[in-house]
Amino acid sequence: MRERKEKHFLKKPIYEGGKSAMQKFIKKNLKYPKEALENKIEGVVIVRYTIDKSGKVVKTKVKTGLGYGCDEEAERVVRLLKFVVPKNRKLKVLFHKTIHIKFSLPKKKSKGMSMQVSYSKKDDQKKEAEKPANTSYTYTVDL
Repeated sequence: MRERKEKHFLKKPIYEGGKSAMQKFIKKNLKYPKEALENKIEGVVIVRYTIDKSGKVVKTKVKTGLGYGCDEEAERVVRLLKFVVPKNRKLKVLFHKTIHIKFSLPKKKSKGMSMQVSYSKKDDQKKEAEKPANTSYTYTVDL
């Protein structure tokens, strides 16, 4: 029986936990730049980065930026990423990848008042035996 060939010549780096774990890590570590908040800047920064043989991000370059400190922050977060690189036939290979980092303004909590209204309805005494005595509704209105 013949030995099977591997599907790919080089094995690519993998972020431990997958794409969703990487997105969680980025969301947790991304700090919205003060200048971007003041100017209400939103959008996507596209960063091209290089991963070395040990799984570290060694080089980053902004392909499409927003300015106002977002580009620098996106590069900083990408440099924090660590990848698992499988052995590649004793070759020292650099991998190039691109990532989209989304900056969206935090949702503002309403500073208005909240009002709660309760409404109760009592049934006639004749119908009391058939149905529960009280029917009530509660509504919360944010102003």
